[in-house]
Amino acid sequence: MTAPAVLPPLSAGADRILRLFALTALFCVLVAAVLTLSQPQRDSFWRNLWFSECIGLWAAFCGALVHQLPWVRRRGPRAAVLIALAVGAPLGYVLGYTTAYAVLGEPVHIAGVADARLAAIGATLLAAGFVSYLSWLRSRLRSEATARASAQQLAAESELRMLRAQLDPHMLFNTLANLRALVDEDPASARQMIDRLITYLRAALAASRSEHATLQAEFTQLAAYLDIMALRLGARLRYTLELPEALQGWPVPAMLLQPLVENALRHGIEPKIGGGSVCVSARRSEQGLEIEVSDSGLGLPPEPLPPSEADASYGLVYVRERLRARYGQRASLHLLRGQPSGTRAIVRIAA
Repeated sequence: MTAPAVLPPLSAGADRILRLFALTALFCVLVAAVLTLSQPQRDSFWRNLWFSECIGLWAAFCGALVHQLPWVRRRGPRAAVLIALAVGAPLGYVLGYTTAYAVLGEPVHIAGVADARLAAIGATLLAAGFVSYLSWLRSRLRSEATARASAQQLAAESELRMLRAQLDPHMLFNTLANLRALVDEDPASARQMIDRLITYLRAALAASRSEHATLQAEFTQLAAYLDIMALRLGARLRYTLELPEALQGWPVPAMLLQPLVENALRHGIEPKIGGGSVCVSARRSEQGLEIEVSDSGLGLPPEPLPPSEADASYGLVYVRERLRARYGQRASLHLLRGQPSGTRAIVRIAA
């Protein structure tokens, strides 16, 4: 049995045009009713409706077409509406009458001073003005929505820059403090830490110049950061990075993962006497991409933290804001208890 054919979905532009003509057709029904009630001795309702629809739809079509011309739109929303009305009304009147008479097989009578003709002209102007006003109103609402979205995006980017400025110095100051101690005690380790710090700063500088990065760039920066932390913590820190080759080019917000790794070290590994391990992995899921930062440290407290304390970490706030700004509701961050210990931070991004 052959499956029934499925019509392709309408584009947003085609959908707007259909709504525009539907509103015009409804308005013309009202015009026909008014003409019939005001002059019942002249024509029937159906004849008035036929002429009204022909004139109104032609006026709407001509007005909408003129409104889309680039040189018309460059003159501003109000001027564009007036131009569309001035052109669409007379064209709609002439084309509408011509079409209506041609379909009925009657001689075309456009000129004249009969009351019916004057009423039809008024109906045409009203229909064209109504359609043009709707078009102008839609353009204005779209412009206001674009302006609001731009303002919100600027505010979000400003807030994220402030959060990033709070994140970076923490790691840098701790590393410099360790370097100061190593210079006299272990010069070889100090030189090694300086080399790794240079690698990390180079990657961090590249990330700071862009809002986006690939997973490969993120993992390269994490490797340099964890190398530095491994020199600080010694045998108390073990780490693994797992990035499949197929996901290396996947785009993500720059510096998205480091705050999660910092949290794993600061709250999980460093306070634990024996230290522990950190694993950062990326994998495909049914919905899209899943990135996990897990540790074997102290783990989450037995009782859930109040929302005010749970969100107090700049790192978690930063990651959530980055995900919200880039993906909206298509991305999320979840914190789970590890088994048998530790914490799992999971980022999910829908494709």
